Amino acid sequence: MSALLSSDLPVLMTSAEVAKVLKVDRSTLSRWRTAGQGPRVTWLSPSVPRYQRDDVLSWLHDQVA
Repeated sequence: MSALLSSDLPVLMTSAEVAKVLKVDRSTLSRWRTAGQGPRVTWLSPSVPRYQRDDVLSWLHDQVA
């Protein structure tokens, strides 16, 4: 597995970008959002979820710790 560098990721990430980093399907992210699980989400509008890079990396770190 290659090292994940925060500088390689945008500050504000789409669901597709987060799914790729976490190696899950976008539908998994949707389920997690509904269940209040997964990385913290920021809503730009009612139908536009975005993820802060630092929130995603922090959540990922917590999962492997």
